[in-house]
Amino acid sequence: MPAGRFAGAAASHVVTRVDDARPGAIVTETRPRRPRIADVAQVAGVSKASVSFAFNNPERLRAETAERIRSVAAEMGYRPHPVARMLSARRTMTIGVLTPQPLSQVYANPFFSYFAEGVASVLEEGGFGLLMISPLRGSLARALDRATVDGVVALGLDETHPEIEAIRHADLPMVLVDAPAWPEHAAVEVDDEGGARAAAQHLVDLGHRRILVIAVEGPVAGEGPVAGPEGQHEGVMGRRLRGYEAVLGAAGIELGPDAVVVAPATFEGGEAAFLRAWEDGLRPTAVLAMSDAVAIGVLQSSRHLRLRVPRDLSIVGFDDLPVGRFSDPPLTTVHQPVRRKGEEAARLLLEELGGKAATPAPHRVLKTRLVVRRSTAVPPAAAGREEVERT
Repeated sequence: MPAGRFAGAAASHVVTRVDDARPGAIVTETRPRRPRIADVAQVAGVSKASVSFAFNNPERLRAETAERIRSVAAEMGYRPHPVARMLSARRTMTIGVLTPQPLSQVYANPFFSYFAEGVASVLEEGGFGLLMISPLRGSLARALDRATVDGVVALGLDETHPEIEAIRHADLPMVLVDAPAWPEHAAVEVDDEGGARAAAQHLVDLGHRRILVIAVEGPVAGEGPVAGPEGQHEGVMGRRLRGYEAVLGAAGIELGPDAVVVAPATFEGGEAAFLRAWEDGLRPTAVLAMSDAVAIGVLQSSRHLRLRVPRDLSIVGFDDLPVGRFSDPPLTTVHQPVRRKGEEAARLLLEELGGKAATPAPHRVLKTRLVVRRSTAVPPAAAGREEVERT
């Protein structure tokens, strides 16, 4: 306990222990006890409830009273116990970000750090902390049950997730991001299909016909975009695949089953997926990757195969992460406002926690746009013809 004018306010307690220096000898020590809320109340001349209010609900006291109580507590070395404080306030002041992928995979994709940055920037302004919630022994519902949070931002859930109903009906305020739009929960997503259409149209306009799509696998390893009961592809990856298919189909280009492969949303995942496709005999002139991490992995695999980008192979990503600007060559991609998506989700959740949620629950769709850099060009045959024409 600090040696201040209240140093003796809290009682001491006696500790008995074995003396390590003298085997068999018993030593009795008197140690200062950690000051408790009652000690602060006694010294400050207020009730224990007032001390609690000073830390948890200072608006319930006069400003000078709350400040005096906190000053006394600081000099005594008193700190509210975090669990007791949580129970008193009926708030943990913590928000969870729920993701169906294991954290090792989540952190391997730089998309997540920018999204989490957006969430955290809003939470910190509101005095909230951030907790990551990922599957616990394979169960996302079990992890959610054990999470001590006031609300959840659920990222990337899919209707096909085996625990989707348990998560949907969890008794917690929730905002969905890149997930099914449930009427009872607010949601934030981007125009995935529109962005995918722009990416595919760019390649079609350049003259590409042999196009490989690399989708991002779902919560179950190896699982790609899944068709719903009416044959429509579901979820983020499903919407992107619909956008690709619509444009390519209109151009007379059919995406056969071999032309869509699935990979984890990581650099290594994209690299391995393109190498497997090449080993299987596919010879695309262009790749539509459903994430920038995958696209940059494809860029790396092209070097292994001595393919020149964009002369031999064009690559289009999706995300517009800063790393894409510094790849070699810089990556053509679809921009989505990743950080803003996190900010919007956090604001919606804090509004709900503050009793300001709109009815019906808002569903916000943010715009996407194509960003053309130097990883795309006309296909090799067309490039050859242009060389001949110039000479």
